[in-house]
Amino acid sequence: MLIVSTQTALSSVHLTPRELEIVEFVVQGNTNKQIGESLGISPKTAESHRANVMRKLALHSVTELVRYAIKNKIVEAQYQS
Repeated sequence: MLIVSTQTALSSVHLTPRELEIVEFVVQGNTNKQIGESLGISPKTAESHRANVMRKLALHSVTELVRYAIKNKIVEAQYQS
């Protein structure tokens, strides 16, 4: 099981608190629909936030986003047995 906790981003790119929330949900493997349900927003709004993050960071895939988030300490991965 992967546990994710949000950390302070050590990046020159400014992400809003909502965008950081979206990153955390994406890293956990949630769909836009699941993110929307959890945050009380529409799936389209969740998708827009995710797209804004990807654009700001110049990333092209969720895999790149996950790697970026871990590398830049936006999230911390902890593995549990």
